[in-house]
Amino acid sequence: MSDPAPERASTCYRHPDRQSFVLCQRCGRTICGECQTPAPVGVICPECVREQRASAPRTKPAVLTRVRSAAGRGAPVVTYSIIGITLAVYLLQLIPGLAITDRLLYAGVYSLPFNFEPWRMITSMLVHSTGLIFHVALNMYTLWIFGQLLENVLGRWRFLSLYLISGLGGSVAVLWLSDPRTGVVGASGAIFGLMGAFLVIQRRLGGNATQLLILVGINLVIGFVPGFNIAWQAHLGGLVVGALVGLIYVETRKRDQRTLQVVLLAALVLVLLILSLRYFFFPVF
Repeated sequence: MSDPAPERASTCYRHPDRQSFVLCQRCGRTICGECQTPAPVGVICPECVREQRASAPRTKPAVLTRVRSAAGRGAPVVTYSIIGITLAVYLLQLIPGLAITDRLLYAGVYSLPFNFEPWRMITSMLVHSTGLIFHVALNMYTLWIFGQLLENVLGRWRFLSLYLISGLGGSVAVLWLSDPRTGVVGASGAIFGLMGAFLVIQRRLGGNATQLLILVGINLVIGFVPGFNIAWQAHLGGLVVGALVGLIYVETRKRDQRTLQVVLLAALVLVLLILSLRYFFFPVF
């Protein structure tokens, strides 16, 4: 009676009906052509491939690695991220059929109880006028200037909070001061908030803010010029709310005042959220 061992050794361990004389370079088992995975030397079986992948060090995407490296160097990654996201959304706005602008813009009618879409108060900061590239270009340039300054001074999370809260303040001002049927787009409210916060911080810490005051004044006046179609309401609301956030940051900048800082910011956001429910309490007029 013949020994079956040689026959077993010449067949694939996963497919016994297939003859093969090729061995896995790691475990020595016989594997057919279907089960062979090329290795630096020879081939390996499926089980060894899985073990190899499980024990291999996990690599991170190059983009994530670069972002973390930039963050470690103190680069204003939040500012750069906001600019990148905004420009990406702007490119999407240019694609016919997507209707990105209509999906993300804000108008008072989206705060009506039967048409309530409150997220537009934030998403409107991501869309800009597609008929005038100067709109997005100027906003991103201003964000690039003030973002770098404030993010390094405040830190990433405080800066991001300032930007978002200011943008919300601009939308709330649009809700209360403009025609509810008029849609608004742009990050101007948030950017005016950065200028308002920077102005307060400069003044409270003894810096010279004369040039910034002139710049803010010019931009506010431009918003009232007929024909420019600029939402001065968003500018005004963002400026006021940004100045309040800046004041909170300056007055609670000590380490033992961080809890108070969070409480005051939360209270400000709560007030803005209550104001955003205008049409739940007052009729449209």
